[in-house]
Amino acid sequence: MKKNESKLQKAFKDKSKNQNIISIILVAILFVFIAITVYLIISPVQPEPFTEFYLLGPDGKAGNYPTNLIEGQQGKVIIGVINHEHNTTNYQLIVKKNNNIVENRIFSLDNNQKKEITFIFTSSPPNNNLEFLLYKLPNDQNAYRSLHL
Repeated sequence: MKKNESKLQKAFKDKSKNQNIISIILVAILFVFIAITVYLIISPVQPEPFTEFYLLGPDGKAGNYPTNLIEGQQGKVIIGVINHEHNTTNYQLIVKKNNNIVENRIFSLDNNQKKEITFIFTSSPPNNNLEFLLYKLPNDQNAYRSLHL
């Protein structure tokens, strides 16, 4: 054996050609997996931006909504908005009762910030349709999200 042969050269010299090829392939696969792992750590995938828009009943739960009110009786719901747009976003909330605007509010939320608004209304049968429209400004022509009660 020659004196200037490295340990790596000795290891490859003692193996068959097929074993050497398999060893090289396995080392290459290991380097690819390490590179992919480093890439995913450095630049994780951002989820799709969106805004949560929801209604809660008077007890703060998703249910027990005031739907069967008699004339003059008050109802209460909680309107919730959570920003997952990855940046500060301006919103406009419009509440319509029988196609008449009864609430119009503009507010701004930072990313992952939540706002819950208590909305109290008075029943006036025969038609008590409530429409909750959320606009993501500057677009105030097309509702970004909508809910109905």
